[in-house]
Amino acid sequence: MASKGNVPFKFQEQTWAKYHNGYSGMVVAPTGFGKTFSVFLAVVIDYLNYPEKYKKGLKLLWVSPLRSLAKDLAKAMTIAVEEIGLDWEVAVRNGDTPANVRRKQERLMPDVLIVTPETIHLLFSQKKNSRWFKNVNCVAVDEWHELLGNKRGILVELAIARLLKLSAGTKIWGITATIGNLEEAGKVLIPYPELKTVMITAKEKKKIKVVTVLPDEVEVLPWAGHLGKSMASKIIPIIHENNTTLIFTNTRGQSELWYQILLEADPDLAGLLAIHHGSIDKKLRNWIEDNISEGNLKAVVCTSSLDLGVDFKPVDCVIQIGSAKGIARFMQRAGRSGHSPYEVSKIYIIPTHSLEIIEAAALREAVAERRVEAREPMVLTYDVMVQFMVTLAVGEGFKAHEVYALLLSTHAFSMLTEDEFAWAIQFITQGGNTLKFYEEFHKVAKDEDEIYRAKSRRISMLHRMNMGAIVSEAMLRVKFLSGGYVGMIEEYFITKLKPNDSFVLAGRVLELTHIKDMTAYVRISKAKKAITPSWLGGRLPLTSYMSHFLRKKLSDSLNPGIRERELKFLHPLIARQSECSHIPKEDEFLVEKIHTKDGFHVFMYPFEGRLVHEVISALIAYRISRITPLTFTIAMNDYGFELLSDLEIPIHEDNICKILSSENLMDDVIASINAAEMASRKFRDIAVISGLVVQSMPGRNQNNKSLQSSSGLIFRVLEDNEPHNLLLRQAYTEVFDQQLEEVRLKAAFKRITNSKLIIKESNTFTPLSFPIKVDSLRQSISSEKLDKRIERIQKEVFKKNKK
Repeated sequence: MASKGNVPFKFQEQTWAKYHNGYSGMVVAPTGFGKTFSVFLAVVIDYLNYPEKYKKGLKLLWVSPLRSLAKDLAKAMTIAVEEIGLDWEVAVRNGDTPANVRRKQERLMPDVLIVTPETIHLLFSQKKNSRWFKNVNCVAVDEWHELLGNKRGILVELAIARLLKLSAGTKIWGITATIGNLEEAGKVLIPYPELKTVMITAKEKKKIKVVTVLPDEVEVLPWAGHLGKSMASKIIPIIHENNTTLIFTNTRGQSELWYQILLEADPDLAGLLAIHHGSIDKKLRNWIEDNISEGNLKAVVCTSSLDLGVDFKPVDCVIQIGSAKGIARFMQRAGRSGHSPYEVSKIYIIPTHSLEIIEAAALREAVAERRVEAREPMVLTYDVMVQFMVTLAVGEGFKAHEVYALLLSTHAFSMLTEDEFAWAIQFITQGGNTLKFYEEFHKVAKDEDEIYRAKSRRISMLHRMNMGAIVSEAMLRVKFLSGGYVGMIEEYFITKLKPNDSFVLAGRVLELTHIKDMTAYVRISKAKKAITPSWLGGRLPLTSYMSHFLRKKLSDSLNPGIRERELKFLHPLIARQSECSHIPKEDEFLVEKIHTKDGFHVFMYPFEGRLVHEVISALIAYRISRITPLTFTIAMNDYGFELLSDLEIPIHEDNICKILSSENLMDDVIASINAAEMASRKFRDIAVISGLVVQSMPGRNQNNKSLQSSSGLIFRVLEDNEPHNLLLRQAYTEVFDQQLEEVRLKAAFKRITNSKLIIKESNTFTPLSFPIKVDSLRQSISSEKLDKRIERIQKEVFKKNKK
């Protein structure tokens, strides 16, 4: 470091000292400040001081959430050990590692192995796997904030628990960016009282410059996507002013659209502009990443596929199209630029409609205050637990009491009861009470030594093929008729297309010829217009912290002395909303009643994000229908929702408090939605993870329809015959925690109940209601007709206002 003129940061020196003194712990530092070297060099320094403590083979196991991070990490670590003069081998092992390299590793493990959570569990499923791990000195978990709160994080928890049993002296270190619940994050990763632990937080703060790019004029009736093309002329100069720019979009469909828009706006960018997302062929993604590193690309339109830790030195600017919907996500993306500690991360926000300018102001304030969302850890995920138990049975086998003790030592299963564990044993050996008559569910058997082992090679092979905690939508490969692979597309989208229809993928306009098995065959299309795929990943939901800042900014806009350029720019829109309705303050809740020739509309604005609004709108519709039986059309966006009926909706001052009451909240929610159908959909993922249904088989994959039908059948059988089945119970729990966001829903209703309720009537759409109305139209009419319809509504609104 000294030879390059580098001086370690204080947090790096603290980590090295604490590691030397036998501590495990967590390092918290901003992007680009050398978090990796704080832990990696701690192990190297310790080895140089005490080589006798380190045996031949695996010394450091490095867990990273993304495959794309592994290559960069291995390169940086290899350069470091070579410069130090160590004869250590640093290697990567994941789904992309060739079979011959994997076999070589198994004969003699490298000194440092970089893996994904799934890869460790695949290693556990190999025969005689303990020998690889018995001398591991350290397990480092990179980007822990990305794993906490999902089932991949639980795979990590289980892996650490087993590694500690195999190698008692192993130290555990987590590496994370700032999250709202750091203390809890540390306890989830290292819940072991026998380990000395420490949290090391960098004092240094990353400087982030946030710039909102404003349109030429404010649209007083905003609608999503409308500003898109007109903003391209403002993006092109930003691209040319910088070396390399990453342009983040929230969805794959958006990225395909913006790639075309920017090329159209500046054809000279051909060859200098690329597109990167998870459905593009891996070789093409690798080529793009290499060319960003080498500074050959001027700009890359991407999704969250480039969110995490990949270190691209030439990137000196980031553009966010639309709102990032979350503070942590926004800061993570900003940190992709100006990757060295002393550079300022520059991020431009390009609003796609006027209301997103308020979100931009909210994001800027949140970044200034360093307020970041918490990640809530998952517990008692029985599907991951039974998968882990079968993994151990496929590998070396296990004794029941030892595995029960191992599970209790983790945060996720610390509350597991003996009865629940007994159910899990029965499930993997007999399929549980209901499925015990089917031989295919008898996967594990106990031998004379009281050890549970997999019953056959076929069971072991199928288990290894289907391990992991990510259940993706069924994907089809997209290939040219002439040969050559383009990428992946979701089954639900491609099966809606007819032969000769054109669509966009990887920045190319393609024409579908036919679909065979799980492959869509295409040729280059001559069509000028094509459909942009919509992936079921859909739109990112607004986080609760973002909701808070958004409500605050809207309330701030009422202040006559406001200085923020975004809110000053939006004055015509704010003035119009005040004039024809009301701007809700932080302690107010606005309800708008509007009557048009389409019918009677009620708009409500909780500002809690699309997912929560789906639930609230169904609940309010249910409560109103108990007053008067009505049929509703429902639409929503991140700010609010619309109920539309052809009859007058009975909402007024006398009953609004009751309609928005938090009394009997969850009972009414269950009555207002099809909870069983939602749980059945959720059960599909649980059935795949737990091994009840098999997604991948030699030579073929089950399509989405078959998976849903198989898991749906099992779901109904269990509902009828074994209602207390733990996987069934888990499906309902996940619906409440994830889809219905029960905690956030209760908090929202508590806030609404304590707010001043304001009902306003209008004969035209308001600036807040108009974008929701457009969203409802978008679902039912084609884009060409949509533009004309919107134009007509806008004219009607302005005409009525003149009157």
